[in-house]
Amino acid sequence: MIVAPEYVLRTPQTETSVNLNEQDRYPELTALPEEDVWQRIRNGFSMNDLDSPLVKRHEKWYASHPDYVLRMSERAKRYLFHITEEVERRGMPAEIALLPIIESAFNPGANSVASASGIWQFIPSTGKHFGMEQNWWYDGRRDIIGATNGALDYLQKLHDQFGDWHLALAAYNWGENAVARAQAANRKRGKPTGYPHLKMPRETRNYVPKLLAIKNIVSDPANFGLVLQEIPNRPYFTAVTPSGSMDVKIAAELAEVTMEEFLALNPGHNRPVILHDHAEVLLLPTDKVETFRNNLEINDQRLVSWRAYESQKGETFTEIAKRFDIPLEQLRTANGLSRHAMQSNGQTLLVPVGEQDAGEEFSPFNLHATAAQEMSGFVYVVRKGDTISDIARKFHISQASLIAMNKNSHRLRIGQRFTIMPGSSGKRQAKRITVQKPVKHALAKRDTATYSR
Repeated sequence: MIVAPEYVLRTPQTETSVNLNEQDRYPELTALPEEDVWQRIRNGFSMNDLDSPLVKRHEKWYASHPDYVLRMSERAKRYLFHITEEVERRGMPAEIALLPIIESAFNPGANSVASASGIWQFIPSTGKHFGMEQNWWYDGRRDIIGATNGALDYLQKLHDQFGDWHLALAAYNWGENAVARAQAANRKRGKPTGYPHLKMPRETRNYVPKLLAIKNIVSDPANFGLVLQEIPNRPYFTAVTPSGSMDVKIAAELAEVTMEEFLALNPGHNRPVILHDHAEVLLLPTDKVETFRNNLEINDQRLVSWRAYESQKGETFTEIAKRFDIPLEQLRTANGLSRHAMQSNGQTLLVPVGEQDAGEEFSPFNLHATAAQEMSGFVYVVRKGDTISDIARKFHISQASLIAMNKNSHRLRIGQRFTIMPGSSGKRQAKRITVQKPVKHALAKRDTATYSR
């Protein structure tokens, strides 16, 4: 029998005690402020409105996609209480809690064409700047607590710099240096330097209007013919501190939750093993914490099935498979290796711990490997001065691919639209994007919310 590691409950993100057996039914969206998160957010709205026809345009878009809005709000139920708590604690406008709607539609596995990831859509460099660990095992940009803290820290910094929430949001999307340069250009010409007056990319021009459209919809969803998933005003998850490593699958089974639910709360894990060194906490549904602890206490099965092996450059995969007594095809499947790959380039590989059951299925190589495939592409509109090479370089696709999208023509016209799909060129190397640190969104993302539904 393997002794299960002890787990320590961390204090929830609120001092309000929670009855784990409570099965109270919560009222509809007209609930009192203390009973419903949406109402709590409405009570905290404080950003200035924007006189822009783009707000109405985005309201119309969301109103015409009721299924999308409902699914988005269903995903939000896991995270919105925690985010609202943090926004209120910092004295920020409640509108900020809605920002993940336009960033990722609360899809924690969302990846953009600019390599932004998580519900707050951090690119790698900015994630590292705000303390988000990114390695083979773990990506802190998808961590719900860590990424939320980083996003709010960044937004507060931007607000302190620009003194205006509209400008802070523009900088969050476009980059603080880009906004500062646009303001300097306006000052030089004697023009105002507020958000409505700056020359900026289309994505940034739409960014604040899109958030204000969401604000208006949340204020009165029925007015737009929309329904929001009811979100009780209490913690959805509780943080549990592990003292040992564990398979993701086993952790979900001990908590008696689906893998989908477990990964939605713990999306930072790239591999099927949760290493203690890379998991300060696990997030579990609050009403499943006691179940997890009880099952862990009586568990007599192995908690870890796989470990990392630092292979040697030139070592054959056949040799590695024999060393760990695992079929070669299973080794390939576990590590996402091509059947044509014969030798290691020195990469880290997952290998079994002890003996494996012959019928046991290997967990996926990367728990979020399909996230980018779920994206529906980025629509780019050609502007004055654009060239084939400029656009191809901006989105890290080959010129040949872009020409093919243009019906094999080398000529562009202003207003022409390209749908650029993730992975549309094998030469795309998103990690090589050059940004101005700590710019978060140096590349534009989408004009409309087109993340996976």
